Amino acid sequence: MTHDAPPAPAPAHPQPGPLPDRPPSASRPPSAGRLIGLDLARGLAVFGMYAAHVGPEPTVGGPLGFLAELARGRSSALFAVLAGFSLVLITGRPQPRTGRAGRQAAGRIVVRALILIAAGYALTALDTDVDVILAFYGLIFLIILPLHRLRARTLAILAGASALLMPVLLYVIQRAVQGGDWADMVIAADPLARVSETDGLLELLFTGEYPVLTWMPFMITGMAVARLDLTQGRIRNRLAATGGGLAVLGYGGSWLALNFIPHARATVAAATDGTGTASAWWSDTVGYPTDETPAAWLLVAAPHSQTTFSILGNTGVALLVVAACVTAAARMPRLTRLARPVAAVGMIALSAYVGHILAIHQLGMEEDTGPALIALGGFIAAAMLLATIWTRYFRRGPLEYLLHHATRVTRHIK
Repeated sequence: MTHDAPPAPAPAHPQPGPLPDRPPSASRPPSAGRLIGLDLARGLAVFGMYAAHVGPEPTVGGPLGFLAELARGRSSALFAVLAGFSLVLITGRPQPRTGRAGRQAAGRIVVRALILIAAGYALTALDTDVDVILAFYGLIFLIILPLHRLRARTLAILAGASALLMPVLLYVIQRAVQGGDWADMVIAADPLARVSETDGLLELLFTGEYPVLTWMPFMITGMAVARLDLTQGRIRNRLAATGGGLAVLGYGGSWLALNFIPHARATVAAATDGTGTASAWWSDTVGYPTDETPAAWLLVAAPHSQTTFSILGNTGVALLVVAACVTAAARMPRLTRLARPVAAVGMIALSAYVGHILAIHQLGMEEDTGPALIALGGFIAAAMLLATIWTRYFRRGPLEYLLHHATRVTRHIK
């Protein structure tokens, strides 16, 4: 199975901001609330997702294999961080909306979350090799919505605390699920499990590819970033420094633990199906935990390992990308103009995500279908071309428009 996450849906009611929503050459006036740097980051995350789903396998080795491995997992984290940012854009930035406007904004989040959950299960039913994250996203939105009024510092503290505690809690719960029959009773009583023919909430929360427990820290981090004034150079520099520090702490901490804690690497290798245990501090080639996975698994930092080291490292990479893209948009206008096709993909990222899964299904593509590099180039080129044309005339992508119109029902909230 392949991994990676979809983009955060663009907010229905953007907030004022210093950078244009659309390329200056667009036929419609720019929307005031969108940082084009965030669209650049979303576009890069989309391309990373394409690389994970239709691109070359990391096993090809060399620079191409390295880039393929780099895209895996890191794109998921970047999407989740940007999703948290979008939640704050919808509910109010820099200050949260209050009164009726605040209730309506919260209602829009709830409607979007429910639609994402339904869409996630619909795409999963296509039975492609893509592990669809939309349903997980939707549930995380619902769970973290009560945090939208908190300040950046408080959100950062919550993100750090959840990164430390949630992986341990998830490990304990997963072992309990594997070791008892109570999970079957929970699934049998879960209406969502019956409707979707899956493990329902148990899967979304604990046993799925993107457990809510260990993906919440990414979105909470995005919420904290959204509370910052990214128009200030010193804030962007601090964001980049924080991202670099987290990346070193996550991946470097895992490397040290696996190399200097006696028998840690051997214990992890014996309990997984992977052959790349030596790179478990940064790569998914280590494989995945089994029913007998020891606590030593918590020392790896593989992108989808659901460990503290993994969350810290992936969050650091995501913050570095966001800081770099926002800085480029603010200080490098020529580069920003050249990157317009990438930003255009980021503007309609939800449509680009769903569209690529539909294309994979329609074309009958499976994992390891070749030639992978040509397929990846085709997906990227098609996405940039279609997105550039579409965003020249429309503010939102086609699915973003549907999502926006669906949330209009919240205007009746008093």
